[in-house]
Amino acid sequence: MRNYPPDSPEAAARIVALVLVSDGNVCRSEIDALMQLNIEQALGLAPGAFAGVIRDLCEDLLMGAHGNRSLTAHLDDSMLTSFMGFIGEQGLREKVLSLAGAAARADHHLAEAEARVMQIAWRRWSPEHAPAL
Repeated sequence: MRNYPPDSPEAAARIVALVLVSDGNVCRSEIDALMQLNIEQALGLAPGAFAGVIRDLCEDLLMGAHGNRSLTAHLDDSMLTSFMGFIGEQGLREKVLSLAGAAARADHHLAEAEARVMQIAWRRWSPEHAPAL
């Protein structure tokens, strides 16, 4: 997995991208929702950079898939929790949760894998306020 600097736009975008790809189905409505929310500007990414983060994440996940049917099957809770550790600034955490939540809701179906990533983020960043999904 690529390493990004803590609190970097790319580290934040990777978490949103994890929610997108976690269920194995990136819908146009999810991408459209993020573009309407100006994800790149909101996270401080260069124009077009979010697509690169998604591509890089998928490449990293493919390298670890080892014949699994799911790109994210090998991502256990501790690995996902470690990704959340790259975001320490509270305002950035709130942006990531808002963007990821908007993407997860855009297709009107919260997949179990999407809910898992969101729940881990909530537990890592705000354990006393983590919703039951």
